[in-house]
Amino acid sequence: MNKPRFIALTVVTLDAMGLGLVMPVLPTLLRGFVPGTQVAWHYGTFLALYALMQVFFAPLLGRLSDRRGRRPVLLLSLAGAAVDYAVMAMAPALWVLYIGRVISGVTGATGAVAASTIADTTQEDERARWFGYMGACYGAGMIAGPAIGGAFGGVSAHAPFMAAALLNGAGFLLACVFLKETQSVANAVPTPISINPFDGFRLDSALRALMTLFSVFFILQFIGQIPASLWIIYGEDRFHWNTTAAGASLAGFGAVHALFQAFVTGPVSSRLGEKRALLLGMTADGTGFVLMAFATQGWMVFAILFLLAAGGVAMPALQAMLSKAAPDERQGSLQGTLTSLTNLSAIIGPLGFTMLYTVTAKAWSGWIWIVGAALYVVCLPALRRSHESVSKGYV
Repeated sequence: MNKPRFIALTVVTLDAMGLGLVMPVLPTLLRGFVPGTQVAWHYGTFLALYALMQVFFAPLLGRLSDRRGRRPVLLLSLAGAAVDYAVMAMAPALWVLYIGRVISGVTGATGAVAASTIADTTQEDERARWFGYMGACYGAGMIAGPAIGGAFGGVSAHAPFMAAALLNGAGFLLACVFLKETQSVANAVPTPISINPFDGFRLDSALRALMTLFSVFFILQFIGQIPASLWIIYGEDRFHWNTTAAGASLAGFGAVHALFQAFVTGPVSSRLGEKRALLLGMTADGTGFVLMAFATQGWMVFAILFLLAAGGVAMPALQAMLSKAAPDERQGSLQGTLTSLTNLSAIIGPLGFTMLYTVTAKAWSGWIWIVGAALYVVCLPALRRSHESVSKGYV
């Protein structure tokens, strides 16, 4: 395997594992600093704070990697994350945890740089496959992280933070030895560094076409917050799942999704092309949403999982379309913007969809899935407008 790609995938996996490791023990850790009645509020704030930092700093790190190279940005982020998790493990006060969470969000915004590294070292017709691998690695990290964190949490509420520090330290050493620079900084565009996620494209002639695809990307990520936010709640309300059934369904969802990302995305995109793969994924996911709305038995969900997992081919295909549309020297800016949009959806989506579910569930709990399927229809005119500009190579 190409070493820079391997390191990039490793960084993505470590970021996901580091995030997932600490989730099972955060409530326990918070109880040591705040009354039990305030734990839920602080827990939610911690989740939102991480995503908020990535909204602003993913574009910044992406553009910085365009100007200074991918290697130094990845090394600095891995080293910073290792130190930060170690400090959080020994936090003497709540404010230290909050500062640590802010730093974790900043140092964890390396997904944009990792994706840029993959784009630097991959032919255009292979990018969907490799972005699929990246999604699979993130999914695997999010499956393994909570499992390991739960095991370490049985020893101590601080142990998962030390484990996360060691993982990032190992990633730093691995990158020091094997990661070579993939970006030609001599050809970098000398644009000013700004935290505005769209500043990196301000001078591009095809800004309008990219903005249209950005809107599609955001809507797809936004739709993805429905299962992310409501999977367990919906299963308990509709199918009367117990904890074991809910956990098994969530693990099954993550595992099947990761397998599709790793082994289906590439062949489908190669055979059909990115746009058709994107449409196929949207159709599969939308169909799965409609079936979820009308499913009456818990066992039906495990069959629907395959449709939802097939929907996972859409995002790597769209990333590949955008990557082809952007100049090589702006890949970091592009990936930073995409990471920012992803995290923005992770802030807005859970709040909006949980509120909508609360309002509509008494009448019929399936409405939330119908809304998600309808949002896919909204993407079709945008895709139609953007395809001609991108396919003609105006960027």
